[in-house]
Amino acid sequence: MFITHRTPKYTECDEVRMAIQGGCSWIQLRMKDGIYEDTVRKCATICADECERIVDFCVNDDLEAAVTCGATACHLGKNDIPLDIAWEVLKDKLDSNAIFYIGATANTFEDIRLAVERGASYIGLGPYRFTGTKKNLSPILGLDGYRKIIAQCKEAGIDIPIFAIGGITLEDVGPLMETGITGIAVSGAIINAPDPVEETRRFIEEINKY
Repeated sequence: MFITHRTPKYTECDEVRMAIQGGCSWIQLRMKDGIYEDTVRKCATICADECERIVDFCVNDDLEAAVTCGATACHLGKNDIPLDIAWEVLKDKLDSNAIFYIGATANTFEDIRLAVERGASYIGLGPYRFTGTKKNLSPILGLDGYRKIIAQCKEAGIDIPIFAIGGITLEDVGPLMETGITGIAVSGAIINAPDPVEETRRFIEEINKY
């Protein structure tokens, strides 16, 4: 999962294009100061029209913008609309055959358990370490935190895609994947790389080893 983070060097649309060129198939649009529908539409178009393969496009926090602008997913944080209410809202907005995902942010096993009860499609579990790309950071998990939470999920029979997030570098991929998570969400390590396209390829190659 690639998560946008505007910099003086790149716009969100620039970043989306680079991640897709590098082979990424899941893009999450995150805009710290609020979602702008014009940007959402442009990024959705890039994901849908500028690539020969399927790229899921996710909007962070804003369910209305996600549905209105043609996204295939929305990621909801702990302070956003509850997942079960979000699904109720979607009943009147989506075609019955439409495929749509709602992700949830988690920092503990209890967060995951509640998100699953409310209908989460996947979990973004973190942070792995400190990251400057997100405000109001939850407690750092580290490898031991991931091992403990994944073990709790298995013991409880919870089987949902779980993605590690938060300050992850290429060197972290192997140890994190070995904890049993499903995949990796990355922002700064790709955006700040000398060649974001090539860095995306490196991440995908490393993840695919597991």
